[in-house]
Amino acid sequence: MPPQDTLEAVCKTVLDKITPKPDERERIEGLAQKLEKKVAEIAEHFGVKITVRLEGSVAKDTWLSGEPDIDIFMRLPPSIPRSSLGEVALKIARKATEGTKQVERFAEHPYLEAFVEGVRVNIVPCYDVKSGEWLSATDRTPYHTDYVKKHLEPSMRGEVRLLKKFMKGIGVYGAEIKVGGFSGYLCELLIIHYGSFVNVLKAFAQHKQRTIIDTEGHYKGREDELPLLFNEPLVMIDPVDKGRNVASAVQPQKLYTFVAAARAFLKKSSLKFFYPPETMPLTAEKLKETLQDRGSALLFVVFGKVDAVPDVLWGQLYKSQRSLVKLLETNDFKVLRHTAWSDEENLNTFIFELESRHLPSVKKHLGPPLEKTADCEKFLAKHIASPETVSGPYIEDGRWVVEIKRKYTDASVLLTKKLKDGGRNAGVAREIAKTLNKGFKIFVNEEIAEVYAENREFAKFLTDFLEGKPKWLENTVKDCCKQGNA
Repeated sequence: MPPQDTLEAVCKTVLDKITPKPDERERIEGLAQKLEKKVAEIAEHFGVKITVRLEGSVAKDTWLSGEPDIDIFMRLPPSIPRSSLGEVALKIARKATEGTKQVERFAEHPYLEAFVEGVRVNIVPCYDVKSGEWLSATDRTPYHTDYVKKHLEPSMRGEVRLLKKFMKGIGVYGAEIKVGGFSGYLCELLIIHYGSFVNVLKAFAQHKQRTIIDTEGHYKGREDELPLLFNEPLVMIDPVDKGRNVASAVQPQKLYTFVAAARAFLKKSSLKFFYPPETMPLTAEKLKETLQDRGSALLFVVFGKVDAVPDVLWGQLYKSQRSLVKLLETNDFKVLRHTAWSDEENLNTFIFELESRHLPSVKKHLGPPLEKTADCEKFLAKHIASPETVSGPYIEDGRWVVEIKRKYTDASVLLTKKLKDGGRNAGVAREIAKTLNKGFKIFVNEEIAEVYAENREFAKFLTDFLEGKPKWLENTVKDCCKQGNA
């Protein structure tokens, strides 16, 4: 194995790139101090008594060079009603970052994301309360910061950076709804618990059905209670709140992706895990050829702007997507894969890959076994003279059976019919339904070419979706095959 490909060499190369240099550190810390002061001044101007604190990765010195996020927290008095917390905070945050690009975000309550001097800044409200007396989810954050600063040794900061960059590279970093992955705080706790980046990978490479971590021993002697209190496949008991699982946002798919990537990296280390190659979208001609050769049917439901902040948008997209999958499956369409994509502005789409767009017009419908006399009478009464009955009722293997006409034989027709009024009856989320009610388009296979050609980010997403496999997998498998053939 070439020296540059050794695990230690790869980690050193990455760490050199992602550790902030003194001039960058000075700029970011200076900007953070300026923003803290500005937020405090604006709050005072509005007559709101707050304590301003820098939180997050900059406060804990675990941020990545070139990717700083400044988290300014406003600790407000508990006397402010919960219903007013977001409104009061947004008013202050907007004024403090006036003239910059601003995006309203939503966790448990609204907060503001702004871009100041090219840096992403989150200005978040919370209540100034004692530990354990939480009034909102963000009240814990200052205590999280204090815990990490106390327990994370200076030598471990680089280990956190490596873990974060690795997770970003394989697409599992970020606890927001869009990603459903590992938060920065969770990464820090994993390093505190296991000691190093490599030790975290080794531990997760052995993950079976569940991993439960209780660093502070909140449940010492009561470990048998944990499976009853938390049912997620990954449980990290919050050191500052024993009733909370820090890993609750991690979707199983993201956890299992991390497990697989950890095994692959330990076997064959590569910079690709940290810096995946940029996706080059298929040409329009190659896209058409790929879809034709694939043999399945890809259906795209394309619609416009949804009136919701990004975090709410993604929650509603995923909820609606699951409901539409259920609709398709209930009508006998075999869904191979499905996903959702959005530019969070003017273009949204659901993608469903089906074994086939079309189904036969007739299907077999099993009735009750003969020993259930009453059920048999109901079945016969329903089907014996029904115009939907093609054949039967007849007896097969001790039960009544009929062959009936399918209501929907074309998946595109089914979706068009169920979504034309917004799709609320099909389980589509409220804000998505409002947009669908104004209009949408359904494209099948290469019919998506025009949308594909007009939006490069969507084209990259669809190219990756069609490819299917992680970008780090090809390198790993090829190497293993070479060793096997040697």
